[in-house]
Amino acid sequence: MKAEFLNASIAEARLGLQEGGIPIGSVIVHQGKIIGRGHNRRVQKGSTVLHGEMDAFENAGRQTAKVYRKCTLFTTLSPCPMCSGAILLYGIPKIIVGENQTFLGEEELLRSRGVDVEVLQNKDCLEMMRQFIQEKPELWNEDIGV
Repeated sequence: MKAEFLNASIAEARLGLQEGGIPIGSVIVHQGKIIGRGHNRRVQKGSTVLHGEMDAFENAGRQTAKVYRKCTLFTTLSPCPMCSGAILLYGIPKIIVGENQTFLGEEELLRSRGVDVEVLQNKDCLEMMRQFIQEKPELWNEDIGV
């Protein structure tokens, strides 16, 4: 089941890339079902905040804290400080990260606050990000605030 949801995150990342954006995708899973999916749409929407995880939260719509406390968030890339803050705010107890070699986000902060963080070092996630960073370093640097 884990592979199914990571693959859904990867599909979201690829959709973002096809749209001319940054290939990072995420899904939020509650009781074995995806309740929110998204991909980085900063470029497409001219947004400052639509990272993959934030888009997944937005697309999940209004959920109670009780629902979020029973969710797992899957993301293709280690979550940045903003996305980690949303994970903490909504009480997501577990995240599955596709890879953290191209970018190491706030995993230690999440762990220090009790979030179970599992990193897979998935080859598809790694290859997608490495190729993107090589081809569009300026866009990548903009996305991570460099």
